[in-house]
Amino acid sequence: MNLNELKGTYVLDPSHTTFSFVTRHAMVTKVRGSFEEFEGQGVVDGANPSASHLEVKINAASVNTRNADRDGHIRSADFFDVENYPTITFKSTDFAVHGNTVDVTGDLTIKDVTKSITIPLEYQGSAKDPFGNNRIGFEGSTQVLRSDFGLTWNAALETGGFLVSDKITLEIEVSAIEQA
Repeated sequence: MNLNELKGTYVLDPSHTTFSFVTRHAMVTKVRGSFEEFEGQGVVDGANPSASHLEVKINAASVNTRNADRDGHIRSADFFDVENYPTITFKSTDFAVHGNTVDVTGDLTIKDVTKSITIPLEYQGSAKDPFGNNRIGFEGSTQVLRSDFGLTWNAALETGGFLVSDKITLEIEVSAIEQA
C-alpha cells in the first residue's frame, strides 16, 4: 500500500517506536538520548491529508542518555524542569504528502514554550504482524534550536565554544498499530 492509500486511526507502539535526539558535546563528539515513556495516536488519511491529525505526549523525566548524572541534570530546572513541566507534547497542525514522504507540521511544546516545527517522515510501509495487527512505519528527523524552547544552560569551554550545542537533531522511528 502506498502513502496515498493509507487511511485509519493508529496508536503508537512504544516497544517499536523511538523518539531520540543527538547534540554536540564539547564541540567534538555527539551525545545521543531518547525518551522511554510516551504515548501517541493519530488519524491518517493519505488521500486527504488535511483530515489527518497526530498527538504525542512524552514523559520528560523518561529521558535516557545512558549517563545517570547527565540525565539528572537534563531533568533539572537547567533544562526540562520536569517537576514543573512533566510533559513534552506535539500536536499536528498540517500534513503535506510528497510521494513517499509526509511533512508533518505541528506545535512542539517543551516547558512552557510552543514552537511550530515540520518533520519530514518517510513512509516505510505497512504490514500485518503475526498477532493480526495492521502496522505502519515512518521515520525521519529534523533540527531545532534548544534555545528556542528556553533551554539555554551551557558552560564555556577553555578552548572556545560551549559544552552543549544549541542545535539538536530530533530522530523519529514510528511503528503504529491500526485501531478497529
